[in-house]
Amino acid sequence: MNAVGIIEGPQALAPHWASIDWPRIRRQVSRLQARIVKALRAGKWHRVRSLQRLLTNSLAAKLLAVQRVSSNRGSKTAGVDGVVLKTPAQKWRQAHQLNAKEYAPKPLRRIYIPKKNGKRRPLGIPVQADRAEQALELLALDPVSETLADACSYGFRKERGAQDAIAGCFLALCRRRSAEWILEGDIRACFDELSHPWLLAQVPTHQGKLRAWLKAGFMERGVFHPTTAGTPQGGILSPTAANMALDGLETRLRARFKSHHKVNLVRYADDFIITGVSQTLLADEVKPLVQQFLRERGLELSEAKTHIVHIDEGFDFLGFNLRKYHGKLLIKPAKSSIAAVKENIRGIMNTNGHLSQDVLIYRLNPVIRGWGNYYRHVVSKEVFNDIDHAIWRMTWSWATRRHPQKGRKWVKDRYYTHMDGRDWVFTDGSVTLFRMASIPIRRHVKIRGDANPYDRQDAAYFTARHARQRGRLPTPAPPWFLP
Repeated sequence: MNAVGIIEGPQALAPHWASIDWPRIRRQVSRLQARIVKALRAGKWHRVRSLQRLLTNSLAAKLLAVQRVSSNRGSKTAGVDGVVLKTPAQKWRQAHQLNAKEYAPKPLRRIYIPKKNGKRRPLGIPVQADRAEQALELLALDPVSETLADACSYGFRKERGAQDAIAGCFLALCRRRSAEWILEGDIRACFDELSHPWLLAQVPTHQGKLRAWLKAGFMERGVFHPTTAGTPQGGILSPTAANMALDGLETRLRARFKSHHKVNLVRYADDFIITGVSQTLLADEVKPLVQQFLRERGLELSEAKTHIVHIDEGFDFLGFNLRKYHGKLLIKPAKSSIAAVKENIRGIMNTNGHLSQDVLIYRLNPVIRGWGNYYRHVVSKEVFNDIDHAIWRMTWSWATRRHPQKGRKWVKDRYYTHMDGRDWVFTDGSVTLFRMASIPIRRHVKIRGDANPYDRQDAAYFTARHARQRGRLPTPAPPWFLP
């Protein structure tokens, strides 16, 4: 395929893009990734680097990198050059241009997204060619990152998520003799302040490319701004690089504190909590250790957002509230998250008064179902019922505003019906508004700390885990496990 692509060129191969055997491509890449993990576990770093170069030079990896960039959520967003990979010819051309010796990245396009506190978070958007180049390097870096990562790290990692982090918090706090004090940590501008020298010395990827990406700068209102620290939010490689910068904190804590101190770390990207037996221990010993660890990487804690709280007071983490009531730990959706989803639904209702009922339901259902599925593993049934009632009030207000001259009975008969033993079901006959309380509550089983999705020895574990999550018999292994 490689030779044909070079001789005939991207234009001639364009019709074949849709017929690429992607499962086969993924199997080829996964074999090399598994070999990287095996070499790393054996301590053969020279072998790891050799396999990384082999992977990034393979056509399969290049095609997979371009396919990711051209099909993900940001595939229609261009960088400073305005180029988007749309046509098969463009995708083939980009794949053959990856890993070129003369490669040089372009500056990022700087935009800002609003934060909950009213401030704005800077986001850097690389051009799609640079995104593809980063995706290619990430295929070789991610197996190394997964193998070296802290067991308590759950953010921006394959097969892990916020529910695993919350399950980790539950295990650390649920018992009567568990730690009662929690240090809520927040790193100030983590992505913007990471030390470039530290990243270049510690992240095992192509050093020339990494240095170029870190120093690429950004364009804002037509003006170029250089970058001297940080890794851009918006870059494909950035979350993994940031994770690698924060890995090692768990090891340092375990080396310093014994088991009777009950010091446990749970981290999701740059948000983390640390448990301890006393407020004094966390304030005088744990916090200074964390500050020293971060200082080595050019980072520091945000004093305004870093707190030490007692478990009986409770705390919010990743949109959940964790608190003990009379000695029993209950995890519920945070009040701020409940208010946010209600406001989101209210906004959809208020701005779509002109739409037909079925279109409105189609827009509401993904929001309702998505929020409910995120919180389905904790104590949420009462909250689900409360939100369903709030949604009913919003739909009634929406319906009566559309027909101010009609009576209440006419409006009810027009927009609601009796279904499955329930009255006031919002439906037009073809589609029905999803009821959040219909989601069953089921405890999430935390991922095993040392499980590695790139290690073939863990293939059976992940196959069984996927089967449990889907509630059915074991299914065939994912493509990256196949021989």
